[in-house]
Amino acid sequence: MMNEQINMEEAVDKVFFLQKASLQRLKNSSPEERIAKLKSIEHYMLSHKQELYDALFADFKKPSSEVVIGELLGVKREIAHIISHLKSWMKPQKVGTPLLLLGTQGYIMAEAKGLCLIIAPWNYPFNLAINPLVHAIAAGNSVILKPSELSPNTSSFIKKMIFSLFDQSEVAVFEGDATVSTYLLELKFDHIFFTGSPAIGKVVMQAAAKHLTSVTLELGGKSPAIIGADVDIDSSAKKIAWGKFLNNGQTCIAPDYLYVHEKVYYSFIGALEETIKSFYDSSNKGIQNSSDYARIVNKRHFNRICQLLDDAKAKGATLIYGGEVDESTCFIAPTLLANCTDDMLIMQEEIFGPILPILTFKDESEIILKLSKEEKPLALYVFSKDALFSDYILNNTSSGTSVVNDCLIQFGHSNLPFGGVNHSGIGKSGGIYGFQEFSNQKSVLKQYTNLLNNFYPPYTFKTKWLIEQVLKWF
Repeated sequence: MMNEQINMEEAVDKVFFLQKASLQRLKNSSPEERIAKLKSIEHYMLSHKQELYDALFADFKKPSSEVVIGELLGVKREIAHIISHLKSWMKPQKVGTPLLLLGTQGYIMAEAKGLCLIIAPWNYPFNLAINPLVHAIAAGNSVILKPSELSPNTSSFIKKMIFSLFDQSEVAVFEGDATVSTYLLELKFDHIFFTGSPAIGKVVMQAAAKHLTSVTLELGGKSPAIIGADVDIDSSAKKIAWGKFLNNGQTCIAPDYLYVHEKVYYSFIGALEETIKSFYDSSNKGIQNSSDYARIVNKRHFNRICQLLDDAKAKGATLIYGGEVDESTCFIAPTLLANCTDDMLIMQEEIFGPILPILTFKDESEIILKLSKEEKPLALYVFSKDALFSDYILNNTSSGTSVVNDCLIQFGHSNLPFGGVNHSGIGKSGGIYGFQEFSNQKSVLKQYTNLLNNFYPPYTFKTKWLIEQVLKWF
């Protein structure tokens, strides 16, 4: 074990040195060179998609359609967006000149940050590793990528892909458990991009602080969905069910719990039950036999979610729908709970699984008061045909992202920044925001005519008079 640790550290140190040496070359690479690298990633993943399907099915029985929706499509779309805009993003951005600095010209250069570390999660192990990678490459950086050990088959696919496309002096992958991440975090990177839980996000941020390394933290939290009295019940139920149970609820922006207006509570619950059945048990063979329903990633997470469910039921929660579990296959059925209270663990921790607590409200002020006492979530969803109701919720809450009348779709919008706020994350990704996250926005000011020399010492009567006039003018 000690020899393995030493070998890992030596391998990391070697790659770290090689990537440091390549920074100047990558920083000065052309848009065409960077685009060619992005196209090579796209070509590889599409020409090996069956291999990726197999890897993700082996890791947690993810249906191939969900691989396309949640893994491939997002990366392909992001690469296409970057390719369309990279040349303009890389150009110096001119800015206006203040009157006091007439005779100068200022602009902003998007300068590569340098050597970057990406630590990816297991729930969307391909997308959430490769999406930040393509932004880092587009910005001209070198990258060490650490995929999750909890999805080993997908991690192996990623390593094979990167090894076949890149020299280690540009991009390298290190697999392994937390000891690998721990060692990587000891090194002086120029930027760290981490996706995972708030608890580990704090560890990453603490490690980065030792070197004053900038960080992007895409975390999570308990993302609420609010169902107003004036709502399209059937449509909203379908969107909630899809957003919650996609990937077996293992989605950082999935609705974590619902607030449903008491006027539509029973009709909405009925629609939600019918939707779950139509999604995963239309042939009446049981959801456990559905090929469209993923599984919990491993037994540790399976047991954690079961403990949340057992704790809730022991403290008075009512099981409305589902509740079936099978440890041998890490199966947990889509489950709806009512009568959940704040003392239950399921209302305190991010669930990250297919259990949906459902609360009621009478007046929207109740929701605002409740959410003001909670950590700011990564996402907040509002379902209503009443624009005043939706705007009231949005204007009186804080979240990293928000969507009206749908779920999850904000992650696919390349012109909007994606990320959390405080407890749910730091920094943004997606589109130009991802490019900027891996770039230093360096300000450059060129002087052509020096008018300020009129203010140099000695401060004569004339000089003082000019300075006083400037104070009045500006």
